[in-house]
Amino acid sequence: MAVPQTVTGEVGRGPRGVLGRLRRPRRPRLWFEILLIAVSYWTYSLIRNAVPEQKGKALGNADWIWRVEHALGVAVEQSVNHALNSVTWLIIGMNYYYATLHFVVTLGVLVWLYRWHPGRYAAARLALFATTGVALVGYYLFPLAPPRLMRGGHFVDTVMVHHTWGSMASGDLKHMSNQYAAMPSMHIGWSLWCGLTIFALASVPWARVLGLLYPATTLLVIVATANHFWLDAVGGVLCLAFGFTVARLWYGALPHALPRVVPNAVLCAD
Repeated sequence: MAVPQTVTGEVGRGPRGVLGRLRRPRRPRLWFEILLIAVSYWTYSLIRNAVPEQKGKALGNADWIWRVEHALGVAVEQSVNHALNSVTWLIIGMNYYYATLHFVVTLGVLVWLYRWHPGRYAAARLALFATTGVALVGYYLFPLAPPRLMRGGHFVDTVMVHHTWGSMASGDLKHMSNQYAAMPSMHIGWSLWCGLTIFALASVPWARVLGLLYPATTLLVIVATANHFWLDAVGGVLCLAFGFTVARLWYGALPHALPRVVPNAVLCAD
């Protein structure tokens, strides 16, 4: 459990100049954060959906991933997909989980950090943004069809079969989103960011347990709904590792190791 700390005057006597001030933990400004998150997500969605879909290459990459997983002995996605699809109430719940919690929980953790851990907020947000940014490189370099779109994969598109809304790449919404931006999985990247943040900073044991369960459940959901391969999740983990590395290099510490509170007085220090 992280111990709450307060920034002292020592932080104010850190590296001087514009760069030094930018790298200090500081109190986030609500209007700026709302604008930044809105613009960043709009930009991310625009770039992600502007990446050429390259259907042939995406399907070929899916076949290659499937062969690699068979060689590694982890190609159980089809069994999971079929088994959970047979439990109607469960798979419908997973469809809605896939569609909503990806955004709701991530925004909720950002709000929680803003309110209760303002000194750590900027570093945690930077880790999330860097994770998301590097994922765009993956979408461009490695277009990948999800399992439900594979040729002869015999996967069940659970959103289509059960007539729920749960994927921007199914039904009438498929023309609004790049269907072949599956590697890396940002459902895993974001959920693991949420889970690790909660685990590191939550003060009650049950919340820390939920923090660990959230990315694990998300992994089951993305496979059960045939939206991702296991290896897409590995890609998401690697992106998150990159994001935390960027935050560590910029702020000199991982987000949870920074002071929890930044007094107003520090903002005026040189």
